[in-house]
Amino acid sequence: MSAAVNKPSRLVGVIGTHTEVGKTWVTAQLLASLRSRGVRVAARKPVQSFEPDADSTDARQLARASGEREVDVCPAHRCYRLAMAPPMAADALQLARISLNDIIDEIIWPADIDVGFVETVGGARSPLAHDGDSVDLLKCLPVDEVLVVADAGLGTLNAVRLTLACIAPLPVTIFLNRYDADDDLHRRNREWLLAHDGIDALTRIDEWR
Repeated sequence: MSAAVNKPSRLVGVIGTHTEVGKTWVTAQLLASLRSRGVRVAARKPVQSFEPDADSTDARQLARASGEREVDVCPAHRCYRLAMAPPMAADALQLARISLNDIIDEIIWPADIDVGFVETVGGARSPLAHDGDSVDLLKCLPVDEVLVVADAGLGTLNAVRLTLACIAPLPVTIFLNRYDADDDLHRRNREWLLAHDGIDALTRIDEWR
């Protein structure tokens, strides 16, 4: 598959525990941080859907952070102007079915990239093609690791555990987004993950290595 051509030295899959958890914000922050240190980066959002009048898109935010063209991050024909899961949006818009193999074949990397990020849609089992979801995509790609972006508040323990069960046995890093060290629940969630699941969750961009 083309996703293996020019594979970045380190390929990171990005997945959320649910939609609107901040996958794109976290990924863009990581891209910008790495790029500022001279690391050669690239991002791919193989498919996306959004409100027709949206001021920005996930691909546009990632492109700004990585220094690429938006159409390189997500091909124009994989941008669906309807805020539904991409295959549902394609059906509603009366567009062609989305094949998992097709969107994988469309992932093209520049040569000599140090770190590449592939961002999925929604949560682990959110459909991104008619025949596959976010987990299916990552398991078909030669990812070296998976970055799971989770909320820090109520419900995150269940969400993180369910996501980990879906993506096993891929190596995983957990990032608790919007973490507030002064929030007792946030602290307890992080401590629980470490004590009971052996997960030392990250809470700041500069902790990612």
